[in-house]
Amino acid sequence: MIKITTPSRLHITLIDLNASIGRVDGGIGLTIEEPGFCITAERSDAPGKVVVTSEAAGGSAHTGRMHKSAATLLPDWGGIRIHIEHDAPSHVGLGSGTQGALAAGMAVNRLYDLGLSVRDIAIRVGRGGTSGIGVAAFESGGFILDGGHAFSEKGAFKPSAASKSPPAPILFQHPFPDWEIVLAIPDARGAHDDKEVDIFEQECPIPLHEVQELSHIILMETLPSVVEEDIESFGDSINRIQNTGFKRREIALQRPEIPRIIELMQENTCGAGMSSFGPVVYGITDNKRDAGNAMRLVREFLDETTGGCSIVTHASNSGADVS
Repeated sequence: MIKITTPSRLHITLIDLNASIGRVDGGIGLTIEEPGFCITAERSDAPGKVVVTSEAAGGSAHTGRMHKSAATLLPDWGGIRIHIEHDAPSHVGLGSGTQGALAAGMAVNRLYDLGLSVRDIAIRVGRGGTSGIGVAAFESGGFILDGGHAFSEKGAFKPSAASKSPPAPILFQHPFPDWEIVLAIPDARGAHDDKEVDIFEQECPIPLHEVQELSHIILMETLPSVVEEDIESFGDSINRIQNTGFKRREIALQRPEIPRIIELMQENTCGAGMSSFGPVVYGITDNKRDAGNAMRLVREFLDETTGGCSIVTHASNSGADVS
């Protein structure tokens, strides 16, 4: 039997959805410990058969995706049983689709000694076509910057779920400080599938000057602040990112409660933003008291509006655990 525990990821922003210089996408993100997946898996004697079960009442939203991923890699003569002990919520901005697909694929890989790398598995199961953050988070964790794709090869502005491109190359990966990360997880779902495709088609290309502004923030504030463990500069860069580039457009498309949660987080932590297409909002601070206060205020707001929960977690600098 094999056991796999995965992190989740915060996708802070896509960088270049203008593509005039010849590349598209690119992004920065952060691996976090919770919420994540924990699965167990074992071989079965039923050739070609995949069985996925879950502890969750009514099953898991990820059962079908994990079944498909395992079936894609499973040898014709082999079978597998996967049990989901716990999972992360789907379509909220935590990258659970990629983590679940990679966990199922890695289970087959290890049980049948296929010798595939994490990147190989991602390509086979069709993950990482726009962002390389989730794949790198599973592989080794930390704070991640990916370099996007050649626009001549990708050919269009597309989200990961609609792209057949391989995961983007990783240009920067660094351990993230042990700061407090407050998550607000509203009882809502972010854009996905056809709606996400439509948003990319309607909003892209974005103006080049916004890409240039965002790149300046990332290169000269975000990345140095991670290396130097400067919480004030890091928080400032995250706050700035919410107001430019594709991230500004993602936030503008949210229900009104989400921008208010961002404001609450920014008022009570060093910096805050929305992950991916949301609705998850994160706030980062190096002060436990501030983290607890932010979690309490956000939870009260969620109770009065969308429902949901808030938690405090930390960065994961090691990626998925396979044992």
